[in-house]
Amino acid sequence: MAGFPLPSEITTPPGAEGWQELYAYSSTCSPARAEYEDSMFWFQDGVHWPKALLPWDASLMEVAITALSQYNTRHLLVPPANGIDFRIVNGYTYLSPVPAPEADIPARAEQFMQRAGHYFMNWNDLYDNWLVKIRDLVKEMEGITFETLPDVEPMEVVTSGAGKGAGGALQANYLHLLTSASTLWQYHFEFLNLGYAAYLDFFGFCKQAFPGISDLAIAKMVAGVEVDLFRPDEELKRLARMAVDTGITDAFKIGDVEGTCEALRAKGDAGQAWISSFQQSAEPWFNFSTGSGFSSQDKIWIENVEIPFDFIKNYIDNLQKGDDINRPTEAISAERDRIVSEYVALLGSDEDREAFNGKLGLARVVFPYVENHNFYVEHWSHSVIWRKMKELGAIFAKEGFLADAGDIFFMKRHEIPDALFDLYHSWAAPAVAAGPSYWPGIIARRKSIHSALSDWKPTPALGSPPEVVTEPLTIMLWGITSDSIANWLGGGASEDGSLNGMAASPGVEEGPARVIFGPDQINEVQDGEILVAPLTAPSWAPIFGKIKATVTDTGGMMSHAAIVCREYGLPAVTGTGFATSLITTGMRIRVDGSNGKVTILDD
Repeated sequence: MAGFPLPSEITTPPGAEGWQELYAYSSTCSPARAEYEDSMFWFQDGVHWPKALLPWDASLMEVAITALSQYNTRHLLVPPANGIDFRIVNGYTYLSPVPAPEADIPARAEQFMQRAGHYFMNWNDLYDNWLVKIRDLVKEMEGITFETLPDVEPMEVVTSGAGKGAGGALQANYLHLLTSASTLWQYHFEFLNLGYAAYLDFFGFCKQAFPGISDLAIAKMVAGVEVDLFRPDEELKRLARMAVDTGITDAFKIGDVEGTCEALRAKGDAGQAWISSFQQSAEPWFNFSTGSGFSSQDKIWIENVEIPFDFIKNYIDNLQKGDDINRPTEAISAERDRIVSEYVALLGSDEDREAFNGKLGLARVVFPYVENHNFYVEHWSHSVIWRKMKELGAIFAKEGFLADAGDIFFMKRHEIPDALFDLYHSWAAPAVAAGPSYWPGIIARRKSIHSALSDWKPTPALGSPPEVVTEPLTIMLWGITSDSIANWLGGGASEDGSLNGMAASPGVEEGPARVIFGPDQINEVQDGEILVAPLTAPSWAPIFGKIKATVTDTGGMMSHAAIVCREYGLPAVTGTGFATSLITTGMRIRVDGSNGKVTILDD
C-alpha cells in the first residue's frame, strides 16, 4: 500500500511561516526526532480537534493525550498498547498509537488482570467515588478567582497576618488552574480505558464465538443505556413540556431571549416558575459546548442562552404539532434484547453462555462511563476552564497586555506565568510593565499565522500505514482501519460513486443532504434532511428529531457520533473521510447505516 507524506515532507502554508512558535517545542516535529517521526504512522484526530489549535487550547490536548498514555503504560499496563504519541503539524493534532513490545505482553497481561480486576470487582463504589471527585474538582476550579490588582491592599490583609497579597495570589491561581486541568484528565482516564477494555473483551469473545458477526451487531447488544450525556437534551424537552402544560408557549414566539423572559415574567407564577426551572437545569446541564468541548472558541449554552432557548422553542413547536419528542428507548432496548437472545441461542454449552452473559453484563455496567465522562470532563469542566481563562484575559486586557480578553488563548500556557510576573512587578514597584509593548504585536502575528493554518486542509494521515490496523481503540473510536486508510489513499468514492465508512447505527434512509461544518450552521438544518458533517457533537442531539440520518468524515463504531445516533435511533455512517468534500447541500443521498455505505443518488 502506498503511503502518505512523511512528517518531514510537510511544507508550511503560505502566510504561516514560523507557526511552530504558537506551540510548545516538544509538541511539534523536530529534526532531532525526524527518523523516529518518519517511521511512525500518524492520523489526524478530527474527532476531537478538527481545526487548527489555538496556542492555549493545545494545552488541554497535550494533558489529555499524556494522561491517556499514562494510564495505558504506567497504571494499568494494557497488554498490547502503550500510550499514544502526538505531534502538532501545521496547527493540527496528529496521533500515533505506540504498541507495547511483543515480548512484554504476557507479563503485562498478568498485571493488567490484577489492576483492572480491582476496578471491575468494585466498579460501582469506585465510580460513585469518581463522581464525587469530579464534582469536587469542578467546584474547586469554579472557586479560582482572577481579580484586578488593588491600588492598595485592604486593611484586613495587613491585620490578618497573612503575610502575602493579591499579586502572589494572581500567579498562584493560574498555576492552580493548570494543575486542576492536569488532574481533571487523569481522572478522565482512570475509568475510560477500562470501560473500553471491558467492551473489547466482550467484542473479542463475540468475534470468536460467532464468526462473521458484524461490529454493529455487537454494539447494539450494549445499546439502550441511560447516561448523563443525554441529560442536557432531556432538560430541554422537560422545559418544553412544562411550557406547553402551563399554557405559556406564546412567550416563545417573540424570538429573542430578553423579550421571551419579559413575557414570561408578565405571566405571573407560571412564567416565573418556568424561569426558575430553567435556571435549575442550567447548572450544571447547560455547561455544554456546541463543539467537541476542546475549543475555547465554541459557544457554551449557559453563556449563550439563545441556543437552549431556540432548541426549546423547536421542541414546543413539535409538541404542538403532536410529534413524539422522546428518544425511542423502548424500541432500541427491544432490538437489543432480540439480538442478544438470538446469539445466545447459537452458543453450544452452558460454559459459553455463562462466559457470554458475564462479559456482556460487565460491558453494560461499565459502558455508561464511556459516554458520561464526556459531559463531566469535556463539557462541564472545560466550560469552567474557558471561563476562568477569559477572566484572566480580561485583567491582561485592562492592563494593556492584550487588546481583548479572548486574546489570552493565543498565548502558550508556559508564557502566562512570565506575563503575570511582569504585571506583578509593575504593580509592586510601581513601574512601567513591558507587556503592553510586547504582547499585542506577538498576538497580532499569531492571529495571522493561525488564520493561514486554518485555511490549510490537513492530510488525513502521515507516514507509511501498517499492513493491517490491529489496535482496537484506534479502530473503534477513531475509525482508523485498513479499509478506511485505503479509502483515504483512493480519494474517497468507489467506482459506483458511493462512499464507504463505519456501519455505526443501523437503518436505511434517503433524502436531501445538509452539509454543515460547525455548530454555527445547525440552524440551517431542515426537517427530513440528512446531516453531513466532519463530525457531530453531543450538543447537536436536539436536531436529531429533524434529520433522517447522519454521515460524518471522522469517527469509528464507538465515537460519540455513533453512540448518540444509535441511542436516538438514527442511521449513521461514520469515518467516510470525504463526505463533506464529495456531497453538497441538496444532493439526494442514501445512507445505509447497517452496511456503512453512502450512495449519491443525484448525477
